[in-house]
Amino acid sequence: MMRAHDKDLDGLGSVTVEPEEEAAPASRLSIEDLLPQSTSPEPAPRGADGAPARAPAAGTRTARVLEVAGRSATIVLRGATAPIEAELAPEVDPEVIADAQANGDLVLVECCEGEAPLVVAALATRKPREIRLQATTVSIEAEEEVLLRSGHGAVRIRQDGDIEVIGSRISAASRGLFRLVGRILRLN
Repeated sequence: MMRAHDKDLDGLGSVTVEPEEEAAPASRLSIEDLLPQSTSPEPAPRGADGAPARAPAAGTRTARVLEVAGRSATIVLRGATAPIEAELAPEVDPEVIADAQANGDLVLVECCEGEAPLVVAALATRKPREIRLQATTVSIEAEEEVLLRSGHGAVRIRQDGDIEVIGSRISAASRGLFRLVGRILRLN
């Protein structure tokens, strides 16, 4: 860097330049001096298959589930080819995501920069051929009527307490006492 004095004795405004400090020549600097110093290089993040993983773009995406283990899942985001690891949101039951995997359904994934993808929901993408309810207690309630129908058979339960069972052949069996109670029993 140079320092300039712009005042001269004859008033003509001539400039005298003096060297301030001499900079070290570039030939004396080593390559290590030119490169930024880092403590230890972090390994590049890897996908589930061991290939380098790219961070998914921020936003909400759909994905296919490959595997569910505890509160994490191996997924493939739509448009990607490499599987990545994702966490399950606290409110998501791992069994729901395992069912999505078994049925081939998609899941909804939130992606944020600097965070692991988060599975937030399973998506029903087609009309189911079979619905299976499995729970400790199953309760079905209706204000006026419940109707269960398949082919030529039906069970109807009405609000007033009338229950109809209709079928081409109706069988009832009991491993213990079979009791029919009513004020009037009518056979045919």
